[in-house]
Amino acid sequence: MYDIFVNTHFSSGHHLRDYPGSCEVPHGHNWKVTVTVRAHELDQVGMGIDFKVLKKHVYEVIDELDHRNLNEMEAFAEVNPSSEHIARFIFKRLQEPLNHQRYQLHSVSVFETDNQGLTYYGTENEG
Repeated sequence: MYDIFVNTHFSSGHHLRDYPGSCEVPHGHNWKVTVTVRAHELDQVGMGIDFKVLKKHVYEVIDELDHRNLNEMEAFAEVNPSSEHIARFIFKRLQEPLNHQRYQLHSVSVFETDNQGLTYYGTENEG
C-alpha cells in the first residue's frame, strides 16, 4: 500500500460558540492541511494517484474555506468550526472524488499551529 499526500493551507476566521474562554472571541488562523490517499495498487504509469489529480480536488475544497468567516458557512451553522469539524468537512467533501478502485481517501489532518493539530480518518461508513 502507498500513502500519497498533499500539504496545503488556508487562512480564515472563526469563533467557537459557547466556548468558556478566548476562543469564543472572533479570531483567525493560518491552518495547515494534509490530505492522504491510500493506494492499494498502481496504475500503468506506476502511480497510485497523480499528484495533479489529488491537488485539483484538494484545492477546490480548500478554496471554499480560504479567507472566509467559517461561522457564516452553512456547513458550520449547527456545529462549531473547530479543527475537528473542519477536518471532517474536508474529508466529506473529498470522499467521493477520491474514491477509486485503486485508491481511497485515507485521512485529513488539520493544524492550527505548527505544534498542534489532529487527524480525521472518517467513520466506517465514510471510508
